[in-house]
Amino acid sequence: MTSAERTPLRDGPGPRQSRPIRPRPHGGLRSVVHSLRGIAAELPYGDGVAVFNRVYLTVTREFQQHVESGWFSDRDSAGELGVRFAGRYLAAVGALRAGSRAPACWRPLFRLRHHPQVHPLQFALAGINAHVGHDLPLSLLATCRARQARPEELEGDFERVGDLLTLLEERIREELMPGPDLLDAADPLTHLVGSWSLEMARGGAWMAFRALWGLRELPELAREFTERLDAGTGMTGRCLLTPLPPRCA
Repeated sequence: MTSAERTPLRDGPGPRQSRPIRPRPHGGLRSVVHSLRGIAAELPYGDGVAVFNRVYLTVTREFQQHVESGWFSDRDSAGELGVRFAGRYLAAVGALRAGSRAPACWRPLFRLRHHPQVHPLQFALAGINAHVGHDLPLSLLATCRARQARPEELEGDFERVGDLLTLLEERIREELMPGPDLLDAADPLTHLVGSWSLEMARGGAWMAFRALWGLRELPELAREFTERLDAGTGMTGRCLLTPLPPRCA
């Protein structure tokens, strides 16, 4: 993405732009990586979206390598899921750039991304929460529909994706968590990040996907369920981004 193609990410409403960020058609995971690098190039290092974007770029590169190496049982389905999954994050960033309304799950991160008393670890976990809690079940559903598959056909590769995400979360906590000499069990940051679990979020995403699959012939109920899922995930994100005292931020 060249500088001429980029429009700075906005903090509030503004005119809609005509070039939302999305993977190039038929570009697959390589196009996703290209788009994530473009976002990284336009954001200051400490921006909360930039923090999550670095995390997501890392996991997407690893995911791409695993897809290309044949690690997944169904390479094509895994690749499609990865592109659809990333597309939801890229669409949310495109909405931020255009000054339009992003999904509720992403709004806390977008609104608080410059807050000086939110720790980088909080930004990273809030982004993962939004992406796994809301975007993942919708991406699983879309992949099933596109490939005319049933949920159980994706379950094995879903677990493999979960293994990658677990390793990523461990790396994030190691890299972004302050050293043990700065924290103890009573520290607000330790307490806050310990209250959220990727394993629980993954389990919830799978159950939300199964519920949406069961509601596929009931569009009104499916739409209401999706709206509530979006709102609930956003509420969790807002809690994860609670500003902390300066000694912890």
